[in-house]
Amino acid sequence: MAAMKKVLLAVAVATFAAFSGQRFLKLKEIMLASRQIPVKHLSCHYLQNIEYGAEDITILKDGLAFMSTGLKFPGLHSFSDEPGKMYVLDLLHPRPTPVELQISGELDLTSFNPHGISAYTDEADDSVYVFVVNHPHHNSQVEIFRYVEEDTLVHLKTITHPLLHSVNDIVAVGVESFYATNDRYFHSDALLLVAVFLDLTWCDVVFYSPHEVRMVADGLRSPNGINLSPDKRYIYVSDIMDHDIDVFERQEGEQLRYIKSVAVGSLCDNIEVDHKTGDVWLGCHPNAMKLSSYDPEDPPGSEVLRIKNIHSEKPVVSLEYADDGHVLMGSSVAAPYEGKLLIGSVFHKALYCLLK
Repeated sequence: MAAMKKVLLAVAVATFAAFSGQRFLKLKEIMLASRQIPVKHLSCHYLQNIEYGAEDITILKDGLAFMSTGLKFPGLHSFSDEPGKMYVLDLLHPRPTPVELQISGELDLTSFNPHGISAYTDEADDSVYVFVVNHPHHNSQVEIFRYVEEDTLVHLKTITHPLLHSVNDIVAVGVESFYATNDRYFHSDALLLVAVFLDLTWCDVVFYSPHEVRMVADGLRSPNGINLSPDKRYIYVSDIMDHDIDVFERQEGEQLRYIKSVAVGSLCDNIEVDHKTGDVWLGCHPNAMKLSSYDPEDPPGSEVLRIKNIHSEKPVVSLEYADDGHVLMGSSVAAPYEGKLLIGSVFHKALYCLLK
């Protein structure tokens, strides 16, 4: 009996070791830990005033760009302990320069930690509403602001809900309604590693309105960026650990119907959509291992991808910008506007580039 127990224990240990080894290799594959990319630069310069990242950027049809800066996120590097800030940039100005937005209203700015953002223009009166994912004290909530004058955000509302437990990004579809991605199922970092290790697909997309809050898409590994097609019929979601962009069709009642996935071969963060062409632009992490284990001697690189004709049978994925981290570290968003491109990062700087 004792000999049998030893044999069973040895078999169990060997099985666990084999499983762990296989999962470790799978994790390295997900993180693209061995990936190297060619350098491909554009005509770019650093944006003034942006020193601690511009994790997300969104641009209105009139060329007004909003930026969230200074994100503090578990497991990722930060160059500053100061609270986050919001900036605005006029791309129609001869020399576009980010201007810090003043925030009025009842919001604790000492713990302001902005992440994904979205802007919505009310067609009734052209009022602009800015939605911001906020992580004060590592919590998860959404702030709604109204943009007024040239440099002010008036805080209107803070939204919290059990279903909005780990929001990464949002896309506004009304003055108080939006879709949001939850990028993790578990709250603790330890269980997050377990979820990745076991390859669990338990994350989701949630729809919020003042009248209802519900899950509208699930079965995702780690949904990150989210955005809307120009005709508002489709929702695009970056499943960052799957290395693809998921396409959903909006249904009656705001439910989402899965259409397809487009492989991109990188860990793509936020999604922006060209207002005129419908091209999908992605700020991506070519090697997430370098991003999570920040080493200034071997910095995380940056990658910008574009998807043309995403709804066709053969979407075209092209590399538009790539850097080894010596110019821009950890690109997280790429926002186009009429021949110009803004590239933001998680914790580094931001670039203003010319596409033509």
